[in-house]
Amino acid sequence: MYSSQKQELIDYGNKLISDGYTLGTGGNLSSFIRQDNLMLITPSGIPFDKIELKDIVTMELNGTIVEGTRLPSSEWRMHSIMYEKRDDLNCIIHGHTIYSTALALLGKPLPASHYMIATAGKNVRCARYASFGTEELAINAFEAMKDRKAVLLANHGVLTGGKTMAEAFAVLEELEYCSKVHIIASTVGIPTVMTDDEMANMAIRFETYGQK
Repeated sequence: MYSSQKQELIDYGNKLISDGYTLGTGGNLSSFIRQDNLMLITPSGIPFDKIELKDIVTMELNGTIVEGTRLPSSEWRMHSIMYEKRDDLNCIIHGHTIYSTALALLGKPLPASHYMIATAGKNVRCARYASFGTEELAINAFEAMKDRKAVLLANHGVLTGGKTMAEAFAVLEELEYCSKVHIIASTVGIPTVMTDDEMANMAIRFETYGQK
């Protein structure tokens, strides 16, 4: 079932590693088959380059496994809550990036110091800390990611989403880039933060950017 979607999770999981957005078995990815109300998610504790199609777990949003013999990612609740409560996200990526996670370790949000953060929202909040794999963390992440496509996870990492896996990954890339330049700029001064009005303008302009 869903072999192409499962392969996409494997491919983007390997891309997380090759592009330096996570290490080892850290991080996880999922897709939501909305018409069947089923979630596909990477398994727990298996290196991305060792994951095969049969290792991807198919499950209901309540945690019931429908297909697969592996245990799902310990963070499955953090994925399922997004699909349950939002209709604009079909793919979720959790990574252990460097610069955006550095902000999360400080418990700080990423402000709109660079306009490209508009891919995620007018800024990116930092969710309150909770232990990994817990329902508390899932709730904290959901609350902090409202009206956004990304959230920083305190003392942990980042979570991004999109209608497609390509969009979720693009948000992750832009979040990491914006975090990097924000941190670098902060070492020599105080970055200028763009106004909410200008970020609203950016959101509108992004809707018509690129080829149709």
